[in-house]
Amino acid sequence: MAHDLILRGGRVIDPSQSLDAVRDVAFVGKTVAAIGQALPAGTGTTVRDVSGQIVVPGLIDLHTHVYDGGTSLGIDAEDFCRRSGVTTAVDTGSAGPGNWRGFRQHVIDRCQVRILAYLHVSHAGIYGFDRRVMVGESEEMRMLNPIDCAEVADANRDVIVGIKVRVGRHASGASGIAPLVMALEVGEEVGMPVMCHIDHPPPSYDEVLERLRPGDVLTHAFRPFPNAPISRQGRVRESVHAARKRGVLFDIGHGMGSFAFKTGRAMLAAGFLPDTISSDVHKLSIEGPAFDQVTTLSKFFCMGMGLNEVIAASTVNAAMAMGRPELGSLKPGSVGDATVLEIVEGAHDYVDAVGEHMTGDRRILSKGVVIAGKWWHPA
Repeated sequence: MAHDLILRGGRVIDPSQSLDAVRDVAFVGKTVAAIGQALPAGTGTTVRDVSGQIVVPGLIDLHTHVYDGGTSLGIDAEDFCRRSGVTTAVDTGSAGPGNWRGFRQHVIDRCQVRILAYLHVSHAGIYGFDRRVMVGESEEMRMLNPIDCAEVADANRDVIVGIKVRVGRHASGASGIAPLVMALEVGEEVGMPVMCHIDHPPPSYDEVLERLRPGDVLTHAFRPFPNAPISRQGRVRESVHAARKRGVLFDIGHGMGSFAFKTGRAMLAAGFLPDTISSDVHKLSIEGPAFDQVTTLSKFFCMGMGLNEVIAASTVNAAMAMGRPELGSLKPGSVGDATVLEIVEGAHDYVDAVGEHMTGDRRILSKGVVIAGKWWHPA
């Protein structure tokens, strides 16, 4: 069978196969066809020379907000993915059951990149998040809609991967942890994991973790004080170790206020790596401090995570968190998505959510993506 596209001569890093070697990657139709050396090109094959660059499975950003035009925090998914090397953007609760139909019809189904979603247990999703108006949607218990949330999630299993809820002083206010309890009940009903946002207490980091089940995701997991996963002395909390041991997943969700270098350094020094690295990109974080997914990955690379570990946290680990093993891999037969990256050495300035700057010695840049077996370069 003739190949449609070959990425020739790049360093292929695919943690799902424990592969790190110079190889060609070939695509036929919408799937990965082969990985090897000197793969043959036919007369109709497009060949792209990526020697000196890195080829990885299509990057997955597990925490984004891409309901562009439907919520005030939504950004354009295609523009973000093009600059960020992302082939799968996972929207985390921008829409709830009350406005899901618009998100699906006007954004998800029309987008060239893949959009998957965690559906918010709140009826209208994250409806009050802007520079001048910030209303914690989980505080208004009358807006929580578990029955319709379960029905919409069940009817859209092709693109909905879990249930989203936000708790904390800013997100749930006087309602405390009650919205998380409700989201977990929906998750049980439909057999889906829950992704839980945490901000300032109450509830506390420990109170949230003790509720989460195996496979559930705590996002903003490396957040700054208060509600950080470390003590004042930099020691990782026992509740964090216990939660990981029983299968809770820890996601970065950088965003506008949810990642600190201080926390990251302490966690990595203790050998506690994030399961997934995500940007939490939205209208208020895309111009900084999060910027995009490759910048978020670069921060962890510069803090000491290995390149293969960083790539795994945005490919195979994210795919497994969503129960989508066909993503996040370059195994033949997998979805035909790939990202081409480049590492630029030098002094690079990075900033976290509390304003601390770090000078890193390298930066990961996106040089292009393959989506559904085709080189993707939208206008």
